[in-house]
Amino acid sequence: MYSAIWSNPNAFQPAWLGPYTRYFTYYTSPYLYTITPLKNTLNKYIDFTKLNSANRPRLIITSTDILKGESVTFDSKNMTIDADHVIACAGFPFYGIAWTEKDGRYLWDGALQSNTPLGEVIDASPKRDKKVYMINLFPHEHKELPKNMIESWHRARDITHTDKTDHNVRMSKVISKYLFLLREMHDIIYTAEQHLDDKTKERLLNVESKYHKLALDRGALIEDIIRIERREETHFLFEDADFSIDTIKKLIRQGEQDAEKALTKRHT
Repeated sequence: MYSAIWSNPNAFQPAWLGPYTRYFTYYTSPYLYTITPLKNTLNKYIDFTKLNSANRPRLIITSTDILKGESVTFDSKNMTIDADHVIACAGFPFYGIAWTEKDGRYLWDGALQSNTPLGEVIDASPKRDKKVYMINLFPHEHKELPKNMIESWHRARDITHTDKTDHNVRMSKVISKYLFLLREMHDIIYTAEQHLDDKTKERLLNVESKYHKLALDRGALIEDIIRIERREETHFLFEDADFSIDTIKKLIRQGEQDAEKALTKRHT
């Protein structure tokens, strides 16, 4: 409650504490909090030159275009990522957190479209037979029914933002079967290539080109998916608004434990 009223200096600031306070009302402002402090924090602690270096791990961030209602992807392979790109995926209307304007677009959190953007990973990665690790921050299952309205909102939020990639996974498996069948048919025809006329050989080369585009350039084949589920010790609606040092350290430790548990279970 203290943070909600007086802000968190490293993350967000209430709009009523800004320079235009006397004009602020709930009816005239589309948000309650600005996230300029978060942008300043990112610029202070992140070396974006190193982050965008070609020898660093690739960073892909998704956000949602408010006006077009579509997912927007920022990829360090194709552009120079800065703090504005990062905070563009942090604006969240249900908490009153402001959107970010970037490159002429007004952006909210990518969770409004997909909180587990497996589709973007498939499209972005050219690697064949990739292994994907998915971390679900919002638990699928809940052992108890909500006891009050706050817990009802909390559970509804979990269900809204939990991993919904099952359809993507099923489609990836279907595509994989088609690609393997196409590969097998290609190999059979290629073996008999000496008996093909020039027109049929040209068609064969065209099929081969399309196969490589789907299987290799687009990375449609997924070898394995490892899901890491976050454990939830308490059910608190505003748990993801707690930016205290103790809470952040606790979540890091818990994340490491959850990941180790999931990987150990996977390989036993």
